[in-house]
Amino acid sequence: MRQIDGYEAPHCLLTRVAANALAGVARDLAPQGLVIKVFDCYRPTRAVANFVRWARDFKDQKMKAEFYPDVDKRTLFRDGYIAAQSGHSRGSTMDLTLAQADGRELDMGTAFDFFSPKSWPADPTVGAEAHKNRMLLAAAMHRHGFRAYDKEWWHFTLRGEPFPNTYFNFPVK
Repeated sequence: MRQIDGYEAPHCLLTRVAANALAGVARDLAPQGLVIKVFDCYRPTRAVANFVRWARDFKDQKMKAEFYPDVDKRTLFRDGYIAAQSGHSRGSTMDLTLAQADGRELDMGTAFDFFSPKSWPADPTVGAEAHKNRMLLAAAMHRHGFRAYDKEWWHFTLRGEPFPNTYFNFPVK
């Protein structure tokens, strides 16, 4: 693992309206004994630039086996796994999963940040349990105003986000 530009502390920053909507999701899931585990929230544009540099360095294949074993790194932009601008930089996009109250993550069929068609929310090859869990997460998020990204089961953006055309660059402290 390496430090990513712009992340100085492990905090999840969101716009107030996105945070309130996410709290509603958490309240809905609590009676089922489930919690939300957040992987990433607001992402400074300098962090996005860091990921872009990594994606364009085709010689750097250190993470291939773990995150993109079946995908050619040269296609990450074309296939929508990496973008030159990220909705995360607007403060109303997050990456998350569901977990038991004790922190054990539910089976989602793939790991977070796994670049593959197997990570698409509707992928039919992940198995019944993983598919059910993906649909549970997506339905809870949708009920509270979030839309899913069609290539990542973990990625959601608040519909009607307050800063749709602004990409922030302040560090996460």
